[in-house]
Amino acid sequence: MHKNFTKIAKISLILVYLVIVAGAVVRMTGSGMGCPDWPKCFGYYIPPTDISELQWDANRDFKKGQVIIVNESLQVARKDFITGSSYEADNWTPYTKHDYAVFNPLHTWTEFINRLFGALAGLGTLVMAIAALGFWKKQKSITIISWLIVFAMGFQAWLGATVVFSVLAPAKITVHMVMALVIVALILYVIYISKPTAKTIRTNTPIRFLLITALALTLIQVVFGTQVRQFIDEQSALVGDDASHLWLANPPISFYIHRSLSIAIVLLNVFLAYKIYINKLDFKKINWVLILLLLEIITGMSMYYFDFPFSTQALHLVLAAILFGVQFYLVLEAINSSNTVKTL
Repeated sequence: MHKNFTKIAKISLILVYLVIVAGAVVRMTGSGMGCPDWPKCFGYYIPPTDISELQWDANRDFKKGQVIIVNESLQVARKDFITGSSYEADNWTPYTKHDYAVFNPLHTWTEFINRLFGALAGLGTLVMAIAALGFWKKQKSITIISWLIVFAMGFQAWLGATVVFSVLAPAKITVHMVMALVIVALILYVIYISKPTAKTIRTNTPIRFLLITALALTLIQVVFGTQVRQFIDEQSALVGDDASHLWLANPPISFYIHRSLSIAIVLLNVFLAYKIYINKLDFKKINWVLILLLLEIITGMSMYYFDFPFSTQALHLVLAAILFGVQFYLVLEAINSSNTVKTL
C-alpha cells in the first residue's frame, strides 16, 4: 500500500509542477488575460479560435453565458436564443468583473491549457487523497494532509480566478505563486512520511538552522522575483518588447533586493554544502541545490544582459520552484535526523 501511494503522490507532485511550468509560460507570453472569465473561457468550455466566434451575427444560436465583444466590452448572453436581423441589447448583460475585452487566440489557448493542467493536477491530488484513506487507522496524518491538499488545490483555483478578475494584480499573482509552493511542500511532506522506512541521517543543530534559513530565503526571493517580473511587464507595455532593456534605467528597489539576495543565497548554500561535505553528512540532495542555483544564475544573467531571451523567464521561475522543493525535502530530512555530529 505504501509503495502504490507513494507513486500516486509523486505523480501528483509532477502534475503540480507541470501547472507551475504552464503558469510560467502564461506569464512569459503575457497570456494571463487570455481567458477574461472563469472557469469558462469567453463563456465556452472549449475556447474560440477566431475573433468571428466572439462577434455578433444574425441568425446565430447563442447559449446562456456565452460572451461576445461589442464596442470593446464583453457582453454575456442572458439566456439561450437565436439572434434576429439586428442586435438586441435586451438579450445581453455587460460583464462586470472587469473591463478587459481583448481576444488573442494564442493567449487564449495558452491560458486555457494552463487551466487544463490545473484541472488535471486537481484530479491527481483527489486520487491521492482517496488512496490515503487506507492509512486512516494506522497513520491518520497522511489521510488528513492529503485531503488538506485537495482543499488547497481548490483554494488555488479560486486564487487563479481572483487574479483574472483583478486583471493580473501583482499582489494576487504573488500569493498565487506562493500558494503553489505551499502545495508542493505539502505533497513532499506526505511523500516523506508515507515511506515505510526512513533512513536516519546524522546532523547537528547548526546544519538544521542553515537548511531552514536557506529555504526561507528562497521563498522570499521568489516573492521579490514576482514583483520584479511585474515591473518588467509594466515597462514592456510602456516602451514595447523591443525596448525591454530600458527598464534597467530606473529599476525598483525590489530589483536591487532580488539581486543582492541572490548573492546571499548562493553564498549561504555554498557554505552549507561545505559544512555538509566536511562533516560527511548524507544530505546528497545538496548537490542538486548547487546545480539548480548555477542554472538560476545563468538564466538570471541571461535575462539581465541579453534582454530576456525567449524561455529564460519561464525557466528561471520553474528552476526556483524546483529548488524550493529540493530544499524543503532537505529540511524534512534534517528535522527527522539524529543530532549526533559535532560541527567541524
